[in-house]
Amino acid sequence: MKKLFAMLLVTCASSLAMAEAKIGSPAPDFSVVDATGKTHKLADYKGKYVVLEWYNKDCPYVRKHYDSKNMQKIQGDMTAKNIVWLSVISSAPGKQGHLAATDAVKNAQKEGSKASAILLDEKGVMGKAYGAKTTPHMYLIDPQGVLRYNGAIDSNDSADPKTIASSENYIVRAVASAEKGEKIAKETSKPYGCSVKY
Repeated sequence: MKKLFAMLLVTCASSLAMAEAKIGSPAPDFSVVDATGKTHKLADYKGKYVVLEWYNKDCPYVRKHYDSKNMQKIQGDMTAKNIVWLSVISSAPGKQGHLAATDAVKNAQKEGSKASAILLDEKGVMGKAYGAKTTPHMYLIDPQGVLRYNGAIDSNDSADPKTIASSENYIVRAVASAEKGEKIAKETSKPYGCSVKY
């Protein structure tokens, strides 16, 4: 009996670890401290669109979008419309891309980040709840707290910034369609980039 119970616990734990946010369903709630020490919960943003971006400063695919200033432009355009943009660092201590709070603040300033906040998810709880696989990995949550997009930032999985201009930007299209009350043509896509370093 004890053996069966232990097996059930392992099965449940595995299921939770592999859980993934579903399009059209309530987005997983979270409570994560940002680089300045402020706690952010999804419920805090009821009534607003929220974009989640998984970030690793050392990932070449992240560098593609930051060194070209593509990500900062999109962040600025979104936050200017009162859309909440949360960059999430889920790298564990000692792993590539991990940043302590003070370093995350300095790094964001160096990047010229226009994100609303930099969330520090070093235990990976938020990342695993959403099923975040890569950096960058993008999500869109609508004002009712429903997940509307899950996937890549754009249509070209190259690390070459020269491809950005000719790529279809999925997160920009998703936000534009959602704001117009239209169905999002591409609600999911295969995220590309570096694996999240849980």
